[in-house]
Amino acid sequence: MSNKRENISMSVIRRLPRYYRFLGDLLKHGVTRISSRELSQRMGLTASQIRQDLNCFGGFGQQGYGYIVDQLYREIGKILGTDKRRRAILIGAGNLGRAIANHMAFETRGFDLIGIFDQNPNLIGQVIKGIPVQDSRGLEEFCSRNHPAVAVLCIPRESTHEMATRLTKLGIKGFWNFSHYDLSVHFPDAVIENVHLGDSLLTLSYRVSELERKE
Repeated sequence: MSNKRENISMSVIRRLPRYYRFLGDLLKHGVTRISSRELSQRMGLTASQIRQDLNCFGGFGQQGYGYIVDQLYREIGKILGTDKRRRAILIGAGNLGRAIANHMAFETRGFDLIGIFDQNPNLIGQVIKGIPVQDSRGLEEFCSRNHPAVAVLCIPRESTHEMATRLTKLGIKGFWNFSHYDLSVHFPDAVIENVHLGDSLLTLSYRVSELERKE
């Protein structure tokens, strides 16, 4: 299974959270069983694509019966690691960092947010979602005691490389990076998810432009 997992394309992996989200919504609405055709209609994918994606991780459905929603939801959750509850810290308690801490349900996505840090004295001591903002100068001591695995970066672009270098030395294995500085190029041994909100907005601009062009 491990060799099979290593050969799974990133495009398949990036579809898994969407399956997880849709299946969670089905559970909330009391749906217990669904066919690949019905799921494809809800998600805007082909039934063949869904079957191919899920077959990468083993067979979950039965021909003529479909998928048991609760079982598939739990299995995809395990694949995504939502049962691991890895410790995470957030760096940067400004508007973006505050919004992410308040509104992102880390605990349902495989993480426990255990610390928030900033260097702005006006923010240090404030409490966000029950977590007091600590001085960034205390990162070394905090990480040596609590061993977080992941850092969420909501800091200025110019500070990102130095902070990532520092955190990597403290044992951070993964970064959820909102800084607009592409860490992947400089930290090949870490797991990086760069989030470029501006790129998403530009993609929307292109698609709206194409829609208008066809009208």
